[in-house]
Amino acid sequence: MNTLNNEPDFKQVLRDAGLRVTPQRASVITILSETDDHPNVEELYEKVRKLDDTISVATVYRTLSVLENVGLVRKLVLNDAPARYEMMPPTNHDHLVDLESGELVEIPGTDIADVMNRVASELGYEIVSHHTVIRARKR
Repeated sequence: MNTLNNEPDFKQVLRDAGLRVTPQRASVITILSETDDHPNVEELYEKVRKLDDTISVATVYRTLSVLENVGLVRKLVLNDAPARYEMMPPTNHDHLVDLESGELVEIPGTDIADVMNRVASELGYEIVSHHTVIRARKR
């Protein structure tokens, strides 16, 4: 689901999950939909405060948890670093984390998924979803 291109979708997903569409949820979704940098909670909070200066860090945490539970947001857990967040992509993709800088890079294409599907199939499984985080250093 791409809420940036089809904003009413997120509202319906929230309603379908029995949740209200609140200004705080709308602000968090708006910022996540417009950013490619996979912000952590503190970074997201700073950006959301520009839209809604009444929002608290606790509200951002709660909102992210709710949005993750209904499938609108994906939480990216990266070792000892703070978790990062992105809108749930319409198709699976993977990430590479630069261990020196902490930069998070999206890996386009399906090469990794193709290998994973082949391995899962050989083991008698079908992958329902996946998310791979590759930790790497520049040469």
